[in-house]
Amino acid sequence: MQLAPGAVLVTVPGGRLALRTPDGRFLGVDTAGTDPAALVARLTDGKGAGDPELDRLAAAFADAGHALPEAPPRPLAGRTVAVLGDADLTEPLARCVRDAGGDVRHTTVAEAATLDPARTAVVWCLDGPVPPGGWDEADRLLPARGTAWLRTHREGRHAWLEPLATAPGDVTSAHIRLRRLAATPAHRELAAYWAGHRTPDETPRHTEASAALTAALLTGDLLAWASGAPLPVRRRLRRLDLADLTVSEHPVLPVPDVAPIERGRSA
Repeated sequence: MQLAPGAVLVTVPGGRLALRTPDGRFLGVDTAGTDPAALVARLTDGKGAGDPELDRLAAAFADAGHALPEAPPRPLAGRTVAVLGDADLTEPLARCVRDAGGDVRHTTVAEAATLDPARTAVVWCLDGPVPPGGWDEADRLLPARGTAWLRTHREGRHAWLEPLATAPGDVTSAHIRLRRLAATPAHRELAAYWAGHRTPDETPRHTEASAALTAALLTGDLLAWASGAPLPVRRRLRRLDLADLTVSEHPVLPVPDVAPIERGRSA
């Protein structure tokens, strides 16, 4: 038995106990003559288990939702997250994943595609533009087999966090490129930029703060994947401004395949 996440016992002057709830309320605790320190030890360290009075009080906390019979499982426990890309982003992401109970692997897309798709996610982090064709293999392999596919890259002072893809028909990086080209009058220029016809980018790279924020946002998407990946997470393109760390969200839909041209028919 232990206190629920966010619940805290406070020893008030005079030896009384109070409970601070996760939403900030303080509730008085009636220990019914039991030593308050013993109750604190029972709910924090498990000491005193088997004592009928302590067990009764602990059960009352559990009935009220302020204690759990055992430590709650961490949200990414039993999940494998394959991370690829630049270390300034993958290292903080790996720490976040491990904190949430996930297993981090540094591997390739092809190797990740051989793991259990229901329990594997691939996250590719680039502190720069995506090389031409760089994500085509992952687009093709991962969602088709049900492996979660998540990615981020930087263009100048903007980092783009693309939607989580978990199944066939979800938004891929190819869809994002098509949608962004369709949304700008400078589509020829943007396509040339992506193709590598550009001078070296002297824009400052990710800072420690922006990398930590990016890792946190990606981890949030992984937590959504572990809990069932609701549709909004799979239809959300985010842009992070590295200058002021503001995040904007843009809904995006997959691009349907173009219908094949029927040959041999006259107009």
